[in-house]
Amino acid sequence: MLAIPNIVITLAAGLVAGWLAGVIMKTGNTNLVTCLILGVVGAVVGSVLAGLIGIRFYGFIGNLIGATLGAVVLLYALRVLKK
Repeated sequence: MLAIPNIVITLAAGLVAGWLAGVIMKTGNTNLVTCLILGVVGAVVGSVLAGLIGIRFYGFIGNLIGATLGAVVLLYALRVLKK
């Protein structure tokens, strides 16, 4: 069961991760809601991909790294699908 602090940490990490992924991939989109959605979905993608290769992320920094990597992968996949 997720506690409120865990949800807040996940949302904060997702917000920062979405922004970082946008900067890394040079999307130019700095909309707060878009960054949050991208980061949270990226966190799910990152944790699934990391789980497949046996990596686990712990703490805020670990969640931030995993969410950022997942969001970058997600943005890359969307960019490839658009073409």
